[in-house]
Amino acid sequence: MSLESLGWDDRWAEAFAPLAERGLRPARVVLEHQHIYRVHLGDRDVLARVSGRTRHRMGAREDFPAVGDWVAVRETPGDEMLLIDEVLPRRSRFVRKAAGQTTEAQVVAANVDVVFLVSGLDHDFNVRRIERYLLTAWDGGAQPVIVLNKADLRTDLTEVLAELAPVAGGAPVEIVSARDGRDIDRLRAHIGPRRTAAFLGSSGVGKSTLINRLIGEDVQRTADVREHDSRGRHTTTHRELIVLGDGSLLIDTPGMRELQLWDAGDGLAEAFDDITAIGVSCHFRDCTHDTEPKCAVRAAVADGRLHPDRLSNYLRLSKELAHTREQIDERAMADRKRSDKIGSKALRNIYRLRNKDL
Repeated sequence: MSLESLGWDDRWAEAFAPLAERGLRPARVVLEHQHIYRVHLGDRDVLARVSGRTRHRMGAREDFPAVGDWVAVRETPGDEMLLIDEVLPRRSRFVRKAAGQTTEAQVVAANVDVVFLVSGLDHDFNVRRIERYLLTAWDGGAQPVIVLNKADLRTDLTEVLAELAPVAGGAPVEIVSARDGRDIDRLRAHIGPRRTAAFLGSSGVGKSTLINRLIGEDVQRTADVREHDSRGRHTTTHRELIVLGDGSLLIDTPGMRELQLWDAGDGLAEAFDDITAIGVSCHFRDCTHDTEPKCAVRAAVADGRLHPDRLSNYLRLSKELAHTREQIDERAMADRKRSDKIGSKALRNIYRLRNKDL
């Protein structure tokens, strides 16, 4: 094992150069579990935690290390754990809105070249869910690949592909079966030495079983899904980077019960490239394709060139993203007010102490 085998290259070395001058060492995060990380130094892997100074500087959850990140670490006398002082700027990431009521981003995987969006061809198959995963993947900067697992359960694969075609856009679609090994090698065509691939999808779609097939042995824990709804259990409980014998790097992730969108940037335009292309002909440049007159997209629905469900889902996701942006802005404003309040209080204390001394 070496840093190069983990994906280290000249670009990473150039970005790390100022940190090397401070005596720090590069490492890649290979496992994340409740703010304790396992990082690989190239010659060995060790446990690490974020240093107190760095933790104070990192305000948002998305600033903290994620599996796949390259970090700068240092040793401290008497501490078995390394300390993480810096996270190198990410080349790509898969990020979602964190589960629950908090308004913050959660980085699921970082610095990935390929994102395998795994969906089971059973009762849990859902084109709309795949659409959401694609939107997030396109925005994150990695190449998405739609993986339809459990092909052994279906005989109508032609119809499935026809249903998925308007959604897939430029993303490749691979139909495989982790159970009998059918066409697993098609996934290998998207990976290779020093390339990182992340497996993402709901619980029970077979991510860990697919990884076991690629490894060639049962390394990742798996479990059967419920028969009546094909829902799975969380057999994978943490994110982990795995190195295959051919040098490919795979990130296994826990199943997601929901994928709440974060600020998708250009991801919406990429995921709905058909609507984006038609929208160029709209009368208004900022047309939302909802109620504006002379909308080319709605005209395409009316004359049958665009399926109404496609536009309906685009509008729904657009509104969801707009709502998330409002929440982000509200949180930023609240944080500024809190910071200003703390600063004003500190300033008053300084004046009070000065007057007391006089």
